[in-house]
Amino acid sequence: MVTLQTRIEEKLTEAFAPERLSVINESRLHAGHQPDFTGTGETHMRVRIVSAKFAGMTRLARHRAVTELLKPELDAGLHALAVELAAPGEATSW
Repeated sequence: MVTLQTRIEEKLTEAFAPERLSVINESRLHAGHQPDFTGTGETHMRVRIVSAKFAGMTRLARHRAVTELLKPELDAGLHALAVELAAPGEATSW
């Protein structure tokens, strides 16, 4: 069975041909935030991408491109998606 994390990595790689990509499952960090949430599974993801495809795009346009691509995952139960996006040569803190 393909994990959500792997599916997200594959979709982002295909769409953005990133120089650098990290998809981090942060679900465990959110355990107890809701009465029925144990922190298991794949409900909270952080995506970090450096891609030439982001060059010339506004921060909002980059964010929209990623969330539009991952809309099926969000609709299917991905609760939170944090994105950190950069074009090559832009400073990152990660």
